[in-house]
Amino acid sequence: MTDVTAIISDQPLDEGLVRAAVGGDADGAVVTFCGVVRDHDGGKAVRSLDYRAHPEAERFLREIVTRVAAETGLHIAAAHRTGDLRIGDVALYAAASAGHRAEAFAACERLVEEIKSGVPIWKRQHYDDGVSEWVGL
Repeated sequence: MTDVTAIISDQPLDEGLVRAAVGGDADGAVVTFCGVVRDHDGGKAVRSLDYRAHPEAERFLREIVTRVAAETGLHIAAAHRTGDLRIGDVALYAAASAGHRAEAFAACERLVEEIKSGVPIWKRQHYDDGVSEWVGL
């Protein structure tokens, strides 16, 4: 599979690009996931997030997208943002398409979980009280 959509960018993500990378005439279901920066975590008010990526993070993302597509036989795509994000900004778009919705939902959820565990991107949360911390290190 050479035409894989797996993007790491410090610019706002293009949902249309990710959505266009999946789906075909045989697909009756397209599932997209939009990970958005929220205003709280663990009972604390969050002001913003700071995502930093390993220089080869896009390669890791491409490998995950390619593997999930190969193992499921479905169209899969993803894009992850880096840099400083504010409340409401999109950090992740993931998409999967299939003949039926259950397959597409399962593949999209699997894709998101594998991205979170396998792509070297680190998140630093900045709280309203001025404290910041790296999450999940």
